[in-house]
Amino acid sequence: MEKEKIVVGLDIGTTKICAIVGRKNDFGKLEVLGMGKAESEGVIKGIVTNIDKTVFAIEKAIKEASDMAGIDVGVVNVGIAGQHIRSSIHHGGITRTTKDDEISIEDVNRLTEDMYRIVIPPGSEIIHVMPQDYMVDYEEDIKDPVGMSGVKLEADFHIITAQTSAINNINKCVRRGNLEIEDLILEPLASSLAVLSEEEKEAGVCLIDIGGGTTDVAIFYDSIIRHTAVIPFGGNILTTDIQHGLMVMAKQAEQLKTRFGKAIAEEASPNEIVSIPGIRNRTAKEISVKNLSHIIQARMEEVIEMAHGEIINSGFENRLAGGIVITGGGAQLSCLKQLVEYMTGMDTRIGYPNEHLGKSKIEAVKSPMYATAVGLVLSGFRSLDERDERYKEARVVKGKAKKVTSSDFFTNILNKTKGLLIDDLDGKNEY
Repeated sequence: MEKEKIVVGLDIGTTKICAIVGRKNDFGKLEVLGMGKAESEGVIKGIVTNIDKTVFAIEKAIKEASDMAGIDVGVVNVGIAGQHIRSSIHHGGITRTTKDDEISIEDVNRLTEDMYRIVIPPGSEIIHVMPQDYMVDYEEDIKDPVGMSGVKLEADFHIITAQTSAINNINKCVRRGNLEIEDLILEPLASSLAVLSEEEKEAGVCLIDIGGGTTDVAIFYDSIIRHTAVIPFGGNILTTDIQHGLMVMAKQAEQLKTRFGKAIAEEASPNEIVSIPGIRNRTAKEISVKNLSHIIQARMEEVIEMAHGEIINSGFENRLAGGIVITGGGAQLSCLKQLVEYMTGMDTRIGYPNEHLGKSKIEAVKSPMYATAVGLVLSGFRSLDERDERYKEARVVKGKAKKVTSSDFFTNILNKTKGLLIDDLDGKNEY
């Protein structure tokens, strides 16, 4: 077990903080070794607002996961989300010294590294630089330029930035929990690794990750991330609406939402009544499930409308053959799939994080609410951009080839030298 690579994903969410420990099995699938979670009281809409409470929850979740897995956790992959996330498209290019030799992986990396130096608004940091399509000597729509000949190498880049203070607070919380961050990953990108298939990404698909504080949107086309956005509403806003609309306590509102709530009010029975215990010996309160569903539907329509707006703004609305995939805790809401299909006119499915999961003792991990945490573990084994995987493999092969060539070269010299010495000695013996 010590020789195997083990990755830990840490999802610092608005409603929960979840840690998952995983490794790859013999078939290349993810095997979950341990899972721990704690209630998140120090995070609002993806942003850490109370360091001490967040550190306490991180320590609790990590301890549960490490005890279950039987290992000590020191390094984690952490997700980042929140309304402060911004994405934009930038164009960059480099001029090579000669067009005779092929464009190498080093040239592509140099172009990507240059994009980390672009000017961004003060108080922000770049967390991801994701290449879209390349141009070689003004020849457009090249997906992978490595191996081509050309002088001018250009590309459009999808650049994702986050607030520096938000990043610093996450770093502070993780370090206070005696952990180190291996990688900081945008949460919808992590979720996409867990719930989307390669065919969907190639055909074109929109992932809608409904979390507690925010709803994240990520659009893929031709296996490349094309657009990301954060909507400042999540499952918690539904709970607040129910609390205020039906005059109940927050915990009661949450239970009503998860147990009886429906995203389409017409699906709720008009005769179904739920009795809520009164406060301090007051009479019980009777709640109509139909009214409850009307409140939920009104807010969900608003969230879906905003998500659909992002799909239209991306310019890929008519190219998403894979339709929409909903994941996150909010995806468990009854009748949500039908509502999304009705409002967008696009095929929709619920995204469960079992796309790359092997057999697991922990069945709960297959719930949509753990998609981000599973994706953070997968990101330790897989790259967000499939081209990076090919480049890594090419580097390994190239490195081995160099080593073999050099060793063969010196071996040949040594053999020839030995041969000459033996011949010389044999000649001397003859005289």
